[in-house]
Amino acid sequence: MKIKVGVLFGGKSVEHEISVISAIQAMGYLNRDKYDVIPIYITKNNEFYVGEDIGKIEAYTDINTLIKNSQRIIMVNEGGKTQLIKYPQKMFSKGVVDYIDIAFPVVHGTNVEDGTLQGYLKMFNIPYVGCDVLSSAVGMDKYVMKTVLKDNGIPVLDCKCYTANLYDEDSEKIVDEIEKAIGYPVIVKPVNLGSSIGISKAENRAELFDSLDTAFHYATKVLVEAAVQNLKEINCSVLGDYETAEASECEEPVSSDKILTFAEKYIGDGSAKGAKGAKSGAKSSPSGSKGMATLKRKIPAEITPEQREEVRTMAVKAFKCLGCNGVSRIDFMMDTASGKIWLNEINTIPGSLSFYLWEPLGVKYSELLDKMISYALKREREDENITYTFDSNVLQGVKLGNGAKGTKR
Repeated sequence: MKIKVGVLFGGKSVEHEISVISAIQAMGYLNRDKYDVIPIYITKNNEFYVGEDIGKIEAYTDINTLIKNSQRIIMVNEGGKTQLIKYPQKMFSKGVVDYIDIAFPVVHGTNVEDGTLQGYLKMFNIPYVGCDVLSSAVGMDKYVMKTVLKDNGIPVLDCKCYTANLYDEDSEKIVDEIEKAIGYPVIVKPVNLGSSIGISKAENRAELFDSLDTAFHYATKVLVEAAVQNLKEINCSVLGDYETAEASECEEPVSSDKILTFAEKYIGDGSAKGAKGAKSGAKSSPSGSKGMATLKRKIPAEITPEQREEVRTMAVKAFKCLGCNGVSRIDFMMDTASGKIWLNEINTIPGSLSFYLWEPLGVKYSELLDKMISYALKREREDENITYTFDSNVLQGVKLGNGAKGTKR
């Protein structure tokens, strides 16, 4: 019997559209001989929809019409199965639309990639692919991630972290502190966003104010760190779990600007055609944007064998340290003058699931997705062996004050 995989994408995130691209691309490579694939679209209001057109990229040129022609659902755990139930349910109509055995979130950004969706799925006892609640949350918060990695001996840049209310109270004081502690140039970024949204470089005081204003437009917490001189960016993907993990080939993104822009990462020159379809029963990938696959890059990265090994070893160590699962992409920065390398950030659900970093090692996209699902099922088996209840008589004979008996007016 085939495994029913519910691919979840979208959500209340500034990276909503990128999630749609990544998910529909991935669905084109899932092996249909092994899996029944059910696309589940999450709107920007966090409503769940299924339907005939939900898995078609061309339908997202008019989302209002797509929603009108689709069915809103809620998930209900019944008899060990996760049922997709019509909402609102009409009288005398069949309530159950379908069911899923496992969820495959292909989501990016806050409210979905940061542990929120993972927590929702876990509450409903739904097995899901990818990082768990904790590793998703830590991976999304760049400041927390840095502190955990630094404590485990992984090199990261020192930084300052500020909240919006502190900046509103005394922006001059914040800027003075940054100038004294870090100096120029600096990189300013929202603490919990990706896709280069809200990130900018400041060379002087006026630019720093502008950069902070921009970053706080997208997040309530902002991180500031020194800009690496003679910068070379290197990315590496990791596949596995807390026990076993392996690193992909390294890539070197090529940017026409100092910081890779949103457009450079996902839009490219507009000439991208769909990715080639996978064999073994998988449908071809939809035409249109290829997400992160459109980014100009050098694969393998132009680094020495020793630097490649350093990056790949550090990537696996960070992946395990954060307790990740499935596939993640870890981004590094290198000063070409000194050769020093720092871990920049982890993307727990990377754009295009970083399939292009595995192909040079002979791992096809369909195989990558298959392994991700296998790791998720392994975690589910391990969780089933854990006791989550504890029998006690603590509630017997408990007497609370009048305030706990009920509301009296």
